[in-house]
Amino acid sequence: MDKCSATPVPFAKGDKFGDYQCPKNKLELDEMRDKPYASAIGSLMYTQVCTRPDLAYVTRMLGRYQKNPGLVHWKSAKKALRYCLDTKDLMLTYQRSNTLEIVGYSDADLGGCVDNRWSTTGYIFTLAGGAISWKNCKQSIATSSTMQAEFIACYEATG
Repeated sequence: MDKCSATPVPFAKGDKFGDYQCPKNKLELDEMRDKPYASAIGSLMYTQVCTRPDLAYVTRMLGRYQKNPGLVHWKSAKKALRYCLDTKDLMLTYQRSNTLEIVGYSDADLGGCVDNRWSTTGYIFTLAGGAISWKNCKQSIATSSTMQAEFIACYEATG
């Protein structure tokens, strides 16, 4: 990937990942056998945990398929790595401030997981203009409305 072209986004709007994209026969399994998928996801995870909250969503989504990744998952992981190349100069920065105030944001998608229709929670907390805590995860219970999913996201962010 050292000579790859950069991309401005880690995934396209509307991209969905699911078990239906996983290999189903020997030919598809053999095609994925030599791909360093786990290593790519590990690199993304390390980057996201340490300094890049913008990678949390794509890392979580692609990490769900480490056991049996398909070609679509592999191509998406490479796209996320190309995004890292394009945004390698981004970093967490903090501003001098007379008052320190923690600001938090949370969000949820209703039924975002195509495999079981469970929602995804995401949150981020900032201090002095920089991120100090962030997370993206599948919600712990099933929801039947957007309002329920948003309440659970808020609860998980403050819990």
